[in-house]
Amino acid sequence: MINSPSLQKIGAALSNPPSLQKTGAVCGFAVPVAAFGSIGAAIVSYPEFSWTNNALSDLGVVPGITAIFFNLGLVIAGLLCFFFAAAGLLSYFKNSAAGKIGAIVFAAAAVWLAAIGIFNKNIWAIHFAVAVLFFVTLPIALWVLTAALYLRREMKLVVFTLVFSFVAAAPWLLYFIVRYAPNIAIPEIISGFVGAIWIVVISFKMLKTERS
Repeated sequence: MINSPSLQKIGAALSNPPSLQKTGAVCGFAVPVAAFGSIGAAIVSYPEFSWTNNALSDLGVVPGITAIFFNLGLVIAGLLCFFFAAAGLLSYFKNSAAGKIGAIVFAAAAVWLAAIGIFNKNIWAIHFAVAVLFFVTLPIALWVLTAALYLRREMKLVVFTLVFSFVAAAPWLLYFIVRYAPNIAIPEIISGFVGAIWIVVISFKMLKTERS
């Protein structure tokens, strides 16, 4: 039989559901798990994959479990990233016009990420468009959020976000200038990893401010 204190705890939990900011932060922590877990699983299932001679999206058209791992993982990661932005970032920057714009741009990047998994390389025109949109939108979102953080005087996060925005863009600029690999898996994974680190750090910050 459930005692009265237990009922009170359940009632309190139901009457105080997690805030949007906390929900967004939890989704943020899950983004790299979904994205890189699926990419890793796809690579393990396809030993022929080459970091220099392939694009990551090549995994999305390999018949069987490889394509399922890759495409489904990107769709899930994109959805999680969308909730991170639409729930978490918008709540965190609720009093900042620049922050809201940055959150919306970040949410758009999340949509393009999911679309990469939905429209694989067999649907080339759409796949190319959404992939370009994702890798262009990501650093733009970080630049806008850098301005928002500066207006909030969160200077450590300003420096962190600004540096990461340029690191996310640099592999692509260098690729087209130097052509350091025959294909684009390396700039893809670097930009994606940089974005994932930023999401995790900001998710910690969102949880910290939620508790304070």
